[in-house]
Amino acid sequence: MEWLREVPLTYDWILLYAFGLTALVQLFYYWFFFSRLAFKKPRKPYDSTPPVTVIICAKNEYLNLEENLPAFLEQDYPDYEVLVINDGSDDDTELLLHEYKGRFPRLRVVQLQKNVNFFSGKKFPLAIGIKEARHNMLLLTDADCRPDSPHWIASMVSGFDPATEIVLGYGPYRKSKGLLNQLIRYDSFFIALQYLSYALAGQAYMGVGRNLAYRREVFYRVKGFTSHYKVASGDDDLFVNQAATPRNVRIEVRPEAHTLSLPKETLGKWFHQKRRHMTTGKYYRPKFKFLLGLFSLSQALFYLLFIIILACCFFSTIALIAAAIFALRMISMLIIFFRAGKKLNQSRLSLYSPLFDIMMLALNLIFSFSALFYYNNRWK
Repeated sequence: MEWLREVPLTYDWILLYAFGLTALVQLFYYWFFFSRLAFKKPRKPYDSTPPVTVIICAKNEYLNLEENLPAFLEQDYPDYEVLVINDGSDDDTELLLHEYKGRFPRLRVVQLQKNVNFFSGKKFPLAIGIKEARHNMLLLTDADCRPDSPHWIASMVSGFDPATEIVLGYGPYRKSKGLLNQLIRYDSFFIALQYLSYALAGQAYMGVGRNLAYRREVFYRVKGFTSHYKVASGDDDLFVNQAATPRNVRIEVRPEAHTLSLPKETLGKWFHQKRRHMTTGKYYRPKFKFLLGLFSLSQALFYLLFIIILACCFFSTIALIAAAIFALRMISMLIIFFRAGKKLNQSRLSLYSPLFDIMMLALNLIFSFSALFYYNNRWK
């Protein structure tokens, strides 16, 4: 152990050791977790076409349903229904659904009257839809989403084998001009990279309601949303966090299995959406709170310590070593993000990951702090 006595313990070297430790933690996440999606090999789809119920909850969604619902009703799949739960809409949603029922025989509608929603948020209408579904295989999405192909149902269902109860899909946001749109799409991409990679590691902790499938029996086995019914959000992530096991979850990321959603058009609306979503994190199981929290903490310390080292030790050996460590982490991020981006049809967006990584770190700190003082019991 003689070499330990030769290790410098000056202030600048202690900074470097701390920086190196945070880099190791970051590299662990990139190569142990995120690389699973980045280097995932295509698998042969499970050859089965069970009957499916697509469930869409809608509240004042006339324009979105008018644009998107026909794409769900014209899927290339032999046996399915689309069940829309109209949660006491004030607009002309009911009239539109009545018109579509005459045009599309696959459409079924459940009308909920105002003030009947006893749960907080979307969970009550969704629970009604699950109860009313004619089929055991459930495929969930939102009114502001549309399938990216006529094979969306077939692609998502192909993820089920006899042991699978939950299939996690990907729901990117539509591309448009502007930095805000790029940030929203990058944030969605990175969240997907996390939850899909964790699922591949047998540690599924969330899914997104824009594109999620599961068997009805798993919903009843975990008693639905009763353990978190007072939380407005969480019909997707808290449900998966509760119902997932290391062996009952698979992912489906082929482009034809994607749904496309409309992103928020202003920073304020996106801020409200992110703040609402972040309120569910405190209800995750402890191990997931630890894993997600450690990544965010190491990410923040990585950048902070690098800045401090450059400020205190510029043009020194320590600064050069820190720069090499920084480059190693950034190269790892670019490789993994680009390969994962190709699988999620976001390869061009992933090229901007070094810039967006820093920007989203700052924004997420603001979102997280704001979420501490936020309460909302409505989903629309």
